[in-house]
Amino acid sequence: MPADSAKQRTVSSITLPGLISPHDLASDRQFAMTLARGLEVLRAFTAANPVLSNREIADRTGLPKPTVSRLTYTLGLLGYMSKDADSQKYRLASGVLALGHPLLASMKTRQLAKPLMVNIARQTGCTVNLGVRDRTDIVYVDSVRADGRNEYLPDIGSTYPLLVSSMGHVLIHGLPRPQKQALLNYLKVQDKELFALHRQGLEADGRLFAEQGYCLSSGAWDRELYAIAVPLRGAPGEPALSMNGTLYAHKNARQKLVDEVLPLLKQSAHEIEASHGLRSG
Repeated sequence: MPADSAKQRTVSSITLPGLISPHDLASDRQFAMTLARGLEVLRAFTAANPVLSNREIADRTGLPKPTVSRLTYTLGLLGYMSKDADSQKYRLASGVLALGHPLLASMKTRQLAKPLMVNIARQTGCTVNLGVRDRTDIVYVDSVRADGRNEYLPDIGSTYPLLVSSMGHVLIHGLPRPQKQALLNYLKVQDKELFALHRQGLEADGRLFAEQGYCLSSGAWDRELYAIAVPLRGAPGEPALSMNGTLYAHKNARQKLVDEVLPLLKQSAHEIEASHGLRSG
């Protein structure tokens, strides 16, 4: 099921993008606390909880309710949130979409990957997805489905915990060792139950990734969904990505993914990285 990973937390312990280890905000004079709090308010909304009251936002962020009230009022005036007249609750507004589009439109790797993803989907019947890491989640930046019988087609921008997906495992195991260990330590602390539930699969994928350069998962959040993923280095200035192929309710899913889909994913990743000058030929 889609992740609803927002948990109660105080802004003094915000995990900054790309940084899992604690950051000393008290001594960082460059850090804009009010801005950080406003962004945490926006992050409180999820697909599972698209409408929230000030009290609910306060509970999810750990911020005082009066602070939340000022922030939601301000974000509403700026067009990033809207308020329902009857319930007096808030939802995200179109201003948030306007913020995300320039990022998607400027991702060179995403543009290069699109026709290759379409080709893989048409050849194999898979849904093919492209994702990047956002804190402890994988966020989808593109998705292609050629076979209507494959029910899995995540929305662009949807998120799932790193621990439950093959793409997430790729992005964990592809990190340099110190960063990987810091992330794993953080994941253990952030959600002990989720980490314990998926630890065995994560470790198995770690061995698979080290030996053969891919991760393979099945049934992590849907027992009929199988996925195989490979790493993809982005263009200079872009984050690391992962590309996967998924099959839903397929009789020989694991074998098909390894035999047919994996070679196409690896070849596509090679072509994209070569176009960035990260590989030869």
